[in-house]
Amino acid sequence: VSFPWQKREISNFDYLMYLNTLAGRSYNDYMQYPVFPWVLADYHSETLNLTNPHTFRDLSKPMGAQTMERKRKFIQRFNEVEKNLSAQCHYCTHYSSAIIVASYLVRIEPFTQTFCSLQGGSFDVADRMFHSVKSTWESASRDNMSDVRELIPEFFYLPEFLTNANHFELGCMQDGTVLGDVQLPPWADGDPHKFIQLHRQALESDYVSAHLHHWIDLIFGHKQHGSAAVEAVNTYHPYFYGDKMDLNNIKDPLIKSTILGFISNFGQIPKQV
Repeated sequence: VSFPWQKREISNFDYLMYLNTLAGRSYNDYMQYPVFPWVLADYHSETLNLTNPHTFRDLSKPMGAQTMERKRKFIQRFNEVEKNLSAQCHYCTHYSSAIIVASYLVRIEPFTQTFCSLQGGSFDVADRMFHSVKSTWESASRDNMSDVRELIPEFFYLPEFLTNANHFELGCMQDGTVLGDVQLPPWADGDPHKFIQLHRQALESDYVSAHLHHWIDLIFGHKQHGSAAVEAVNTYHPYFYGDKMDLNNIKDPLIKSTILGFISNFGQIPKQV
């Protein structure tokens, strides 16, 4: 059986939205917001070459395994089961959560207010705010062991979230940079519309079309949990697997509220499709 997506009768964007909906993700729930992949690894070139495989992120691996060094550290964590972890897993943080969604969209309402309320009433320290596509990629793919975030659909259609049109005072970084518009890769020429256009082209490119099913397996499919997830370096703290935990059988109200709080703050694995 050949499906419309395989025949390329529907776009990669539409197919990902369809899968998100099937998996219970919704724009109405920041805790289960639609999740989209990082598709590019090139945020430094003057021009974007969508015919070069090296331009792209490895879609067969989760964000925690994008470099060999990082992958090795997460496997080590899994094997050691650090003393303070209650369960064996590669990642104690998630690729999609309310705070990740609100941090990406912090420059537009109502997400500004959402972000501030999640942060306890104010913006975060400037250096931790979303301010640069390149540095966010480097953090999530290489530098920060507690950052494995993926993207949201807006990265492929909404230029407005990249500009600080409301002139929010987002603070000043340690190096003196005042936070304003999001810093874009050189190939976008400082133009949010060009960034969105090229980013969408990348999502619909031949390379991504040929490899996207690997990422879908990790997020929505058979590599989501169990032995296939362990092999793929793709296991998360058990609390993230909300639908796998039978909360009705947990009698201790403190444990139950802890788990619910954990899920609401740190994210939830999509339902398996």
